Amino acid sequence: MKRKRYISTLESVLVLILGLYPLRHIYWGLDLMDTGYNYANFIYMGVEHMDPMWLFSTYLANVVGNFLTKLPSADMLAGMNLYTGAFISVMTIAGYLFCTRKLNLPPVITFVGEFVAISLCWCPTALLYNYLTYVLFLGCVILLYFGLTEGRKRCLFAAGICLGTNVFVRFSNLPEAAMILAVWAYGALEALEYRKVQQGKEGASGAWSRTVKRTLWCMAGYLAALLFFLSYIGMRYGLDAYITGIRQLLAMTENATDYKAASMLMGVVGTYLDNLYWVIRILVIVLAGMVTCGILRWFGDKCALLAKKEDAKKVLDRCCHAVCAAVCAALALAMLVWLYVYANGGDGFCSFAFYSYDSMLRPGILFLMLTMFIVVVKIFQPKCRKEEKLIAGMILLVVLLTSIGSNNGVFPSLNNLFVAAPYTLWQCWLFLRNAGNKVIRIGKRRRITLQLLAAKCILTAFLAMFLFQSVMFGANFVFAEGTGVQDISATVPNNEVLKGIKMSPERAGWMSSISAYVEENHLQGREVILYGEIPSLSYYLQMPSAFNPWSDLRSYSVSRMELDMQELTEEIEKGAERPVVIADKTKISKLEQDVKWQMIVDFMEKYGYEQTFSNEKFVMWE
Repeated sequence: MKRKRYISTLESVLVLILGLYPLRHIYWGLDLMDTGYNYANFIYMGVEHMDPMWLFSTYLANVVGNFLTKLPSADMLAGMNLYTGAFISVMTIAGYLFCTRKLNLPPVITFVGEFVAISLCWCPTALLYNYLTYVLFLGCVILLYFGLTEGRKRCLFAAGICLGTNVFVRFSNLPEAAMILAVWAYGALEALEYRKVQQGKEGASGAWSRTVKRTLWCMAGYLAALLFFLSYIGMRYGLDAYITGIRQLLAMTENATDYKAASMLMGVVGTYLDNLYWVIRILVIVLAGMVTCGILRWFGDKCALLAKKEDAKKVLDRCCHAVCAAVCAALALAMLVWLYVYANGGDGFCSFAFYSYDSMLRPGILFLMLTMFIVVVKIFQPKCRKEEKLIAGMILLVVLLTSIGSNNGVFPSLNNLFVAAPYTLWQCWLFLRNAGNKVIRIGKRRRITLQLLAAKCILTAFLAMFLFQSVMFGANFVFAEGTGVQDISATVPNNEVLKGIKMSPERAGWMSSISAYVEENHLQGREVILYGEIPSLSYYLQMPSAFNPWSDLRSYSVSRMELDMQELTEEIEKGAERPVVIADKTKISKLEQDVKWQMIVDFMEKYGYEQTFSNEKFVMWE
């Protein structure tokens, strides 16, 4: 009774840690790009201040974000970071409970896996179109598993709703419909299982019939979600507006070629192919260890044959095993030294610069490849239960599908390991604990014994490295223009939005001076045109964008900006107040050939703008 109470208390503590850990950095770092850009879209949601393409292609993310801005303390950056960070907490706890309650994974291993998954969440929590995607994707996995393994039709219907809803969270989530493959894969497993028992063909036919019904339940949920949100958007904005926004999204690949389907797919494939450089070399080390151990074991066996006493044979066997263990441990240590020392070069495996992606990227990619290898082995393992093959197959789909629809390569997959990480660590633990030497027979007389001790040592060394790099990355990395934060020793005392936010003294100086000017001249609420990768100023200064906060984005086309500028000109001619213009002072000299910037310059010349503020980073015209 006391042991059960202890386990329950320990698990409560673990869950509490997992729930709070995602909120560790809500006061860290000032990002001038993605973070404030998304928060500005949440506050000023609508076609008046947003690009319709962005509004409709990430509609539900903007709706949820807009709701969050109405909660207590949401008028501060730290408050919004708290609310958006809670989505990671929800995923972590849901993943933990699913893995421990349904998959029966050990609580401690699951905790470590979830902790690693949190640590690898590099993406700013402000990007709700990513985190809502992951929440619904995780929900789909859990619901599909319950629906298929327990025959719950409602779960299958709800899984379809999750996938359909995800299309409105981010339109590029359309490929996630491929999760339907899990239904058919499970049906195939059931059919094969029936063929092995008495039911035979009739049982297999029944399995396929159930698979069709399950598919229809999923499709019904998917279509119900599509119809509901299309109807709502149609009533509120008109279907024409939605269709126009999505067409702009599909057409943006003319300017942003990295969003083309082929480019995104090759970005993922290319990353894995590049990482084979490290995989091959690590496998060579494993092979060297196995061959060395094989030779030592052969020599030990020969010596044992010459020994006359049983005690002498046992001593020789122990000595041989000790030597093999020492050789494998030395190889594992040498591998770690090689990986870390080689990291001093430009193409190194990883580094100790935990404020940057370099510290976790290659170990993370190798972990993804290890995950895919493990689940593929489980899928094709004859003695593996169909339920285990189902979760293995869904993990494979999650790892592959999460990166599709993004131009960030495999980074999205690293951000969505809330089931994959615990499962992979669990399978590795089972291998390290249970796997023995494998005997391969060649013909009738010959046989080769694979010494797996080397593989175990190398795997242990890699996992230790991966866990260390991941946890240290999670403890130190905060997204700021993708480069991370190295100095958080200053704050901005005169900006309520940035209250308590720690940043570098340089950035604090930039924001303090421009915040003071905006406050003195009562510019809050005035529309603004921002240029030079500083869209966050719209949120930090509480100045809504005249058309698009991030007007220098490649996905925001020149033709679209021309239309927006024309509409702005017409409004000014009718008596509307002219917007303030703010640009990145350090980039103006490089914008001479920039068509969009020249449009803004022509606009300012037409209406007689004058420079009214300037510091080391920003310049303002009114």
